[in-house]
Order: sequence, then C-alpha cells, then structure tokens
Amino acid sequence: MKQRGFRFILVVLLFGCGLFLPLWGQAGDGRSAQVLAAAPESSGAAGGVPGAAWIISVKGDISPSLAAFVRREIKKAQDGDAGALVFEIDTFGGRVDSALQITSNILSVRDIPTIAWINNSAGSMGVSWSAGALIALSCGDIYMSPGTSIGAAAPVTVSPSGETEATGEKTVAAVRSQMAALAERNGHPVGIALAMVDLDVELWECTVNGSSRALTREDMERLERDPGFTVERGAVICPQGKLLSLTAGEAAAYGLASGIVESQEALFLAAGLSGAPVLRGPGAADSLVALLTSGPVQILLIIVGLVMIFLELQSPGFGFFGVTAIIAFLLVFGSNALLGTVASLEMLLFLIGLGLLAVEIFILPGFGVVGISGILLIGISLVLSMQDFVFPSADWEWRLLGRNIVIVALGIFAAIAGIAVIILMGPRLRMFDPLTLKTSITGTAGGSDDGDEYTLLPGKTGLAVTTLRPSGKARIEGKVYDVETEGYFAENGAPVRVSKVLGSRIVVEVIES
Repeated sequence: MKQRGFRFILVVLLFGCGLFLPLWGQAGDGRSAQVLAAAPESSGAAGGVPGAAWIISVKGDISPSLAAFVRREIKKAQDGDAGALVFEIDTFGGRVDSALQITSNILSVRDIPTIAWINNSAGSMGVSWSAGALIALSCGDIYMSPGTSIGAAAPVTVSPSGETEATGEKTVAAVRSQMAALAERNGHPVGIALAMVDLDVELWECTVNGSSRALTREDMERLERDPGFTVERGAVICPQGKLLSLTAGEAAAYGLASGIVESQEALFLAAGLSGAPVLRGPGAADSLVALLTSGPVQILLIIVGLVMIFLELQSPGFGFFGVTAIIAFLLVFGSNALLGTVASLEMLLFLIGLGLLAVEIFILPGFGVVGISGILLIGISLVLSMQDFVFPSADWEWRLLGRNIVIVALGIFAAIAGIAVIILMGPRLRMFDPLTLKTSITGTAGGSDDGDEYTLLPGKTGLAVTTLRPSGKARIEGKVYDVETEGYFAENGAPVRVSKVLGSRIVVEVIES
C-alpha cells in the first residue's frame, strides 16, 4: 500500500504540473517573457526612454525561439512607449511558420513606425534572403547598408539526403500572395515581391510617366494599353526561371529600399529618429529555449520521461526516477509553452492520457486498450505542443506536422525499446537491484532463520497475489513473499513456481496450464 501511495503521488504531481503549464504558456508575453529578457547576456540597455527607437535583432536561422523573442520584444516596446521599431535583419532564412509569426506580430503594430534595417556590420552576413525578405516587407520602410542584398524568397524543403528542393505550387502560391499583400500594404513594389518568390514571374525595368519602376511583364503590358500612361521599356531585371535578389543600390533604384545607410547614426538621420536607441538581442535564456525545443533534445526528453516513469513504478517508494520524469516533461511542455504553442488542449490530452495509463497500471490487469489509448493521447499532446495549429492546411503545415510526428514517434518507440531492455536484462544486471522489492531476513521465534527457509523454496508453487511487473507478491505455502519473474509480466492470481533464490531475491515462473 505504501508503494502504491508513492506511485499515486507521482501521478498527482504530473497532473499538477499539467494544470500549471497552461498558465505558464499563457504568460508567454508576461512573467515568463520578463524572465527571459532579464538574462544578463541580453544585449543593449535594460529599458528605453519614451520615444526611443528599439533595435530588435533578427539574426541567424528564423526559428520558433526567434519568433517568440521578437513577439516578446515588440510587446515590451509597445508597453515602454517606443518611438519606433527597427528590426536589424541578417539571415539566410528559416522556417516558414516562424517567419509568418514574426510578420504577423510586426503587422499588429499600429501606432509605431516599423523599419527593416539590413545591416552589414562586423560579423554579419549582410543578407535578408528567403524568410528574411518576408520579414523585411512586413515593415513600413526598408533601409539597407552598402554591400547587402535582399530576395530569393521561394520556399524550399530539405530532402532526406540533405539537399534543398523546391516546394509544391500550393506553398509557392501561399507565400507569393503573402509577399504581394505585404508589399501592397506597406507601399513596396509588388512586382519585386512576386519575382522574389515565383520563378514564372518576369520583371522589367520601365519608365512610367517619367518615373523608373520595376514591373512584371503582365503589369507592363497592361499599362502600355492604357492611354493614361507613357511606358518606356528598359532592361529585363529578372527573366523567367530565376529568383530575384537585389543589391542595396538596386533596391533603392527600384523603390524597394527607402535609402542606403552606412551606420546606425546614418539610419537614425535618414529615418528621422532621435534619442538613444534601445538594443535588444536574444540572450542565453533564448538560446537555452532554442536548444530545448530542438528535435534531438525533445526526443531525448521524451525517452527520459517515459523510461523514468516506468522505473519509478517498478521501484519502492518515490524518489529519483519520479523526480526525473517530472523534470523531463516539464522541460518538454515548458519550453514549448514559452514559444506559445502549448495551450489547454495539449495539456488536457496529456492529462487524460496520463490518467488512462494510471488506470491501466493501478486498476486493470495486464496491458490493453486503455494503456495503448493513454500512450496515443500522450503522443498527440506532445505533437500538438510543438506547433501552433491543430489541423494543417498549407503544405508547410503538413511538413511541420510530419516532422513533429517523427520526433514524438522516435521518442516513444525508443522509450519502449529501452523499457523492454530493462525488463529483459534488469534481473541480470546488478545496477537494477534497487528496482527489486526485497524481504528483510530476520530471526523467528523458534530460532529458525529465514535464510534457511529461502533455501527450501525452489520448486514450491503458489499464486501471485499482485500483478508481477515483473516484481510483486506471491503466496507460497500460505506465506506471502516478495517475488519477481525473469522479466515478463504475470497477472494477479496466476499459478507460479519458484525457479531459484538469489540471496533475498525469489525468482518465479508462471506455471502453464
């Protein structure tokens, strides 16, 4: 009863953690965000004066952790009465879903000017490609430093061999329409945005009513038919079959960039900004979250969590294994909660799955539909905790769902394999001796010794009075002993025979009927 009480504590603690995590995830822009922002490695000042420009770093791979950082900093800038938001972009691209989250957060800013700054400082790459171009177009103005470039925003996927491949037309169409919508909303040339995404777009340099413009072939021919416009064709900027990338000079010439600036001071002067800037960049805490939410670490945490739960249920009392399981699942759900992908649905499924497993372990004999259903619900909750949608619609969402399913499946199957190895090899390995229930050997009133009694047990038969998992209890010749099998489970009431005694360990085998 004491052992079951400790196991019940394990389940209650995991349930309690599950109830707490939705509140943690909802606080992603509040308390938890402030903890991350307070990391000492974060660059720049700790706060800004009213009207100051916040320079938010968007560098490196566009990832969920970077999207969470940008979301948090935008909210803090709005709460701090920022005068402008400057997004310093330096990236080759990254995940489409993270880029769309960043653009959505930038578009949500209404009363503060937003500026994309493609900088070419020491240690930077000076590029805003792929997802970086999408983020730049979501800003009201784009400034570029000499030697920088922007473009090549066609979505790609990585094949199993590691090579990049073009995605399907459905994904290209979705990104193309988004790029065009962003350009149209912020007054950027729509033709340039389309040519950065679609290989079928042909972009021309034209002079329309005396002004130089970059137009797609379709727009150019439409204006040529309109008597209200005088169109002079120039050179082809981007032929069909190629993706558009522009240097800083070209972007300024075709009206995409508002100006070319060589330094932060020049940017502030050109954009009409004043005051000391507030520099914001990801710190050590953001890097830790990125590490915890990476695929290999998530797999490892799932394996550790499931194996530790099994070991805790096989060991007397509540201790190291149970605490480790709680920590592992806290890290899985907690790190994803900080990215804003964990809500009530994920935790509800996890709690129901955990409850079904508890019922299977503590109430029902064997392992059947209830236990399998519990594992499936836990797996679904883990998958949903890694994404911000339930049912995919776009191609990139289907690919992300597939990635998450692979991560969770690898974690669960590896954990099951590890548990199977422990069940089969545990009785033969001394390191698993603590997992075995042992009966204390004491003298009897008649002066006989339990050790002498144990030597007489081999060959005797009895009945299991608990489920052997593989440890449990059996009644042998009227006395209850702590016993174990050779690694397999036996149901309550199964006839057993003592096969051997190893010190205080009584090993039994099921008698086949």
